[in-house]
Parts: sequence; C-alpha cells; structure tokens
Amino acid sequence: MKHLFARFATKISEWAGKPVIFILALTAVIIWAALGPFFDYSETWQLVINTGTTIITFLMVFVLQNAQTRDTRAIQAKLNEMILTSHAENRFIGIENLDEEELKHLDQLVAKAAKGRGETEACRTTEAAEAVAPKKTETRKRAMAGKAPKQKQRPLERR
Repeated sequence: MKHLFARFATKISEWAGKPVIFILALTAVIIWAALGPFFDYSETWQLVINTGTTIITFLMVFVLQNAQTRDTRAIQAKLNEMILTSHAENRFIGIENLDEEELKHLDQLVAKAAKGRGETEACRTTEAAEAVAPKKTETRKRAMAGKAPKQKQRPLERR
C-alpha cells in the first residue's frame, strides 16, 4: 500500500506540474466565470467552483507533501554520500535530525568558525552531531579508511 501511494503521488505531482494542466484549470475557471450570467450568479454556481477547488486543494496537499518528503530524503542521502566521499566534515551528516535550538546553536558556531573565531567552541559540535547519528560511525570508518590524510586544517576540525 505504501509503495502504491508513493507511485501514485509521484505520478500525480509530475502530472500536476505540467503546463497543460494549468491551461486546463484556467480554462475550467474561465468557463465557470462565463456561465455566471447564465446561472444568474446563483449560490449553486458559486458552490460548484468553491467545492471543486477545495477538494482538489485538500487532496493535493497530501500528494505533494508525500512527493516532496521523498525528494528531500533522496537529496539528503545524496548530500550525505558526497560528505562521506569528500574532505567535508563527516560530523554534519544527520544534523537534519537535531531540534531547532541545536540547529541554531550549530549554525552560530559554524558562522564563528568561518570568521576565524570560536574554533575551540565550534569543535564541540562534534558531540552534538555525532549524538544524532551514532549508526553512521561504521559507515564513516569505512569511508575514511580509503581517504588520504587531510593536508589543510579546516576551521571545525580538531586534531
């Protein structure tokens, strides 16, 4: 059932994003508006467009949210892979799971480190980031085993 909805959500979100669908929706609204005088702008005439757009909007929220969540997870996995296979800071993998306060604090520490200040304090982010994703330790060890030692010390690096 989960995979069926995922495929459905992907197809609908791709379909809904096409220009022809926009043109069809615009055409429907123009036809509805043109029929206004014929129906004497009655409550039923108004109810048709209100009900139709409300139902479509309500259902599309769930479909598009599902597609966006899966896209976000895929992008996050790709970024994590790039971090693991590069000289980037591995400790940042999994920080999307930190709460808002921890992310704000981490952002401040990184900004300080980028300015050349607070290097010692920024190194404490290792514990916060590693606490979020302890299962990545094995993956990181495998990835780091094939890497050459870093030549240049980065602002957030601790030696």
